[in-house]
Amino acid sequence: MAISVALCRVSKYEPKPVGKSVGMLLETIQCRPHRDARLLVKPNLLTPKKDLATTHPLVVRAVCEYFLDYGASVSVGDSPAFGTAKKVANANGLAEALSGLPVEIINLSRPTKIRLASGISIGISQKALEKDLIVNVAKLKAHSQLRVTAAVKNFFGCVVGFRKALAHCRYGDMSNLFESLLIEIMQALPETVSLVDGVTTMQRTGPIDGDPFDLSLLGASSNPVALDTALYTILGLQPHHVPLWLESQKQGLSGAHIHELSYPLAQPEEFDISGFTLPSQLKPVTFYPIRFLTGRLKSMLNGF
Repeated sequence: MAISVALCRVSKYEPKPVGKSVGMLLETIQCRPHRDARLLVKPNLLTPKKDLATTHPLVVRAVCEYFLDYGASVSVGDSPAFGTAKKVANANGLAEALSGLPVEIINLSRPTKIRLASGISIGISQKALEKDLIVNVAKLKAHSQLRVTAAVKNFFGCVVGFRKALAHCRYGDMSNLFESLLIEIMQALPETVSLVDGVTTMQRTGPIDGDPFDLSLLGASSNPVALDTALYTILGLQPHHVPLWLESQKQGLSGAHIHELSYPLAQPEEFDISGFTLPSQLKPVTFYPIRFLTGRLKSMLNGF
């Protein structure tokens, strides 16, 4: 059976078109939680400043409104690279966008050691593990180590604090192990649904300091691998261009092949990528000790 990936065009970040489109996408993939379901809306929150890597506040608000209308209990949370979720939300306009909604912004803390299929143990936030549904609201962006990232990579934010950087240090030098780790973290979480913000994406480099590109896209799927595959296809990529896509295919993950997907709304060819650029040469995934220590110091200075 084909895996549904719902795509639609949204030209600007404005409340009404974003809200209508988010609702249409989630209804199309039949995402209808039961009343009183405990939900974590997990955007990409990176640093306490406005940044292209951050999921746009209006997209996050629209997602929250959709699930609140179903009577769900909604929290918005992440474990940012620098600062706390609340500090980042205050700085980038997310807290303001969520004002008036019965939604709590939480830091994904309380690490619980989870032993993954590879034998690696990693600290995933208990606040994520205890939810009935994780609504993964990722940002489509260039990435200097993985070329491009979207839904699957965004689950990495459920790993608590410095443990993400430590994973880069420990496993980044090992062939394909870091990409496999990202997949195993995704698989260790409760039920998920994914939505990707590609209205304005990041191109040239990333996950920070890239340039904006107006792709005018929002997309959703109950299968994050399939959603990413659709996005790679739109960008004209092949599996050997994207380490995480290639690893997904090697592991035989559902949704990792183009022929598995169906598009009930917009088709991939409807999106114009003329002029869009991604890193041509990838940097090593590993964080060497000096980078790890520098990152820890910045985190502490930003209140983490």
